[in-house]
Formats: sequence, C-alpha cells, structure tokens
Amino acid sequence: MSIMPPMTANDQPIRLPHGPLAVGGGPFVVGVLNVTPDSFSDGGRFTSAEGAVTAGRRMADAGADVIDVGGESTRPGSSPVSADEQIRRTQPVIAALAERFGRDGPALSIDTRLACVARAALDAGARIVNDITALRNDPEMADLAAERNATVVLMHMQGTPATMQQQPSYDDVVREVRAFLADRVAAATAAGIARARIVIDPGIGFGKTRAHNLTILADLAAFRTVGVPVLVGPSRKRFIGEILGIKRPADRLYGTLGAVAACILAGVECVRVHDVAETRQVADLCAAIRRR
Repeated sequence: MSIMPPMTANDQPIRLPHGPLAVGGGPFVVGVLNVTPDSFSDGGRFTSAEGAVTAGRRMADAGADVIDVGGESTRPGSSPVSADEQIRRTQPVIAALAERFGRDGPALSIDTRLACVARAALDAGARIVNDITALRNDPEMADLAAERNATVVLMHMQGTPATMQQQPSYDDVVREVRAFLADRVAAATAAGIARARIVIDPGIGFGKTRAHNLTILADLAAFRTVGVPVLVGPSRKRFIGEILGIKRPADRLYGTLGAVAACILAGVECVRVHDVAETRQVADLCAAIRRR
C-alpha cells in the first residue's frame, strides 16, 4: 500500500483576509493599482510611489484581499515597457505596502509577463504573479514561480496587447478558452507549481469582442470545472461602455458592479476591479444569496 507524502505549506493555498484562496472560497476582491501613465482607465493617477501607496492603503481599508500592482499598460494597442522601467515603477510601491500590511493584510500581486520584474516584486514582498500570457512569454517565469512558491494567475489572451482587438475570432469561445486554461494549468504543475497555488482568468477584453465577453460571463460554470479558483476582471471594460453607451471608463461603475454580481452568483472566487469598496459590498451580498 502506497503512502501519500504529507502536505507541506507549499502545497496549501495562499491565505487572504477573507480566507484561503481555494475553490469555493471567497469572494475575494482584487484591487487594481496601476502605476503607469497610460492605462486605459486610471493611467497617470498613481505615477508617484507615495500616491500609489496611499491608494493601496485605501484599498486595504475598503476590503481588498489582493492588491495587484502593474507597471505596464496592457490596454488594446499598447506597447511593451522595459523591465527596468517596470521595476522602477512597481518595486518601491510593493515594498512599502508589504511593510505596512505584513502577512495578515492583503496579499500583493505583480501584474507582469517578465520574470525579472516578477523576481524584483517577490523580493519586495509580493506573493502572487499575475501573468496575462499564462507563463508563455518568458521561459523563466514558471521556474521562478515554482522556486519561490508564488501563487500564479494564468490568463487567456488571443494575440498580444498590441494586436488582440484586431478582429478576434473563435469557433467556440468558451470551449477554446477553457481548453487553453486547462492546458496551462497542466503546464504550470509540470513546472513544479503546486495546483493549490494556481488561479485561472478567462481574460475578459483580451482578444475578445463584446459578444465573446458576454458569452464567457454567461457560462462561467465551464471554467469552474477546471478545478482551480477562477478570477474575472470586468472592471470598466469597453464592452460595458458599448452596452450602456458610456464612453469614459471611470463612469462605468454600475455596469462593472452588474458584471461582478453575475460573477459571484456564478461561483467565481475572485473579481479584479478598480472600485474596491463598492465591489466588496456587492460581492458579499451576492455571496450571501449564493449560500442560501
């Protein structure tokens, strides 16, 4: 009779203020903190480290479980930012917030597709790597995440940020995106990343039309069958503006909250948003309804 080895801390899901990041947990609110001059919604708001740290502290006070710090805009049509510049923008912010929060506050996440940027963030106190390329862009990223026991968010994107909205096309968007994410989970575990440290993201707005986004949101149950927590990031996205006739991303709060409600009622564990306080209320209420 074989004896399974005992589980170690490395095999356990990361703990967040609202519990362990596991299937069926949460809901967890991931706050977006872009320290960039050109992000689609909040570019230029937090280009100083001091302003970004203040914003991160406010997110924590509003109920964020994770604060996702990004130093490179990945809006449609955007161009890559050098690793050195991403590190310059993000590392001081992560270090200051990590010192402020310790291990009991919100977890810090680095939004990057470059291993050297992720390494600098992990050195500064980040515990999550949010990679829009699902570990495909940089061959060192998977090994780094495994070595450092980081939680990873694996996102689907058709194309690159520069090209992704140039006529995206699928035969069956849910089936194809789910298959891609299941494959990337397998690749991550093969690289030594514990399954308990993997989250998937179908990539709303990343190489998808309005119809694709709505189809994904209407069939989120398909992604939950992959067997790892699901994160969805609908916040202020273009499809909301197109449906509601709202041009300015910052004015799309109520549409975002409608999408958040749909996600939580469908059982999604994590939502990634700009407006943490409002989202926390909606997520908690929808979770209470779901539990009944």
